[in-house]
Amino acid sequence: MASKSRFLGVFALVVILLAAIPVSAQQKKRVAILDFEYGTVQNWVDGMFGANVDIGKGISDLLVEKLLNTGQYSIIERSALDKVLKEQNFSNSDRADSSSAAKIGQLLGVDAIITGSITQFGSDDNSTGVGGFGRRLGGFGVGNVRMNNAKAIVGISSRIIDINTAEILAAVTAKGESKRKGAALSGGGGSGWSGGGGGIDMGASNFRNTIIGEATHEAVENLATDLAGKASVLPTRTVSVEGLVADIDGKTMILNVGTRSGVKVGDTLSVQRKVREVRDPASGKVIRSITETVGSATVTEADESSAVANFVGTGAPKVGDVVKTP
Repeated sequence: MASKSRFLGVFALVVILLAAIPVSAQQKKRVAILDFEYGTVQNWVDGMFGANVDIGKGISDLLVEKLLNTGQYSIIERSALDKVLKEQNFSNSDRADSSSAAKIGQLLGVDAIITGSITQFGSDDNSTGVGGFGRRLGGFGVGNVRMNNAKAIVGISSRIIDINTAEILAAVTAKGESKRKGAALSGGGGSGWSGGGGGIDMGASNFRNTIIGEATHEAVENLATDLAGKASVLPTRTVSVEGLVADIDGKTMILNVGTRSGVKVGDTLSVQRKVREVRDPASGKVIRSITETVGSATVTEADESSAVANFVGTGAPKVGDVVKTP
């Protein structure tokens, strides 16, 4: 009886320990986040910053940070995403299309693509004008600006897109509202923030301290929480990669497989060498290849049809060696 109780106690402890183990990187869904579309609020943006500042990129960058904090996703590096967009010459309008977004996802080798739109970015006071906004977020109060004691509100919608079917797997919306009110969107402690062309560092304290920054952070935080809750709708992709070493320069190898075959930056592949072939004595056909492992290859770059990898092993790789999923 004591033995049985001891077993049940150990079993319960194991269950508790397993439940406490965080989701591993291998279990996380791998996604890419495209810059959000902001045409609906562009007049507000132009008036607020005195220029067409890309708040879509700012929202996207901020979402990467907050979505990573949920622990549900791993997110492709910005540099890898920008490289694919440049190589494929995708315009902003192309990226908003589900089919184009799915193609981008296939090239990146991710599980899904996250796209979105900024639907509201300004004051909750509908009578507020936008004429006369200065270039500095602390420079309101001139021209036709008719700011009352208003809160800042930011609204965002987002979609998770299946890279294989271009199907929208989930759609979520989120809103953020400043806790403070002000006679200018920079009110309530902001020290002034200079806006020019290009994107915005929405993580910077001088932006966050404005009431529009406060609303933006709350909206993106809410969006990240909702997207984290949708991680289970993403299909589980099991990719088996097999290719050949096409070129060698020291420890750097070029492989004849790329993102089209499921290769992703960061993947570690086994490098194997064919030792001999076993043939069917009746037909003479090869029925099995006997290989030996000579090392491993970690992928550092990948395009549609090829990849660059660093070799680690006791021997030396050769052109023609097989690379495959372990």
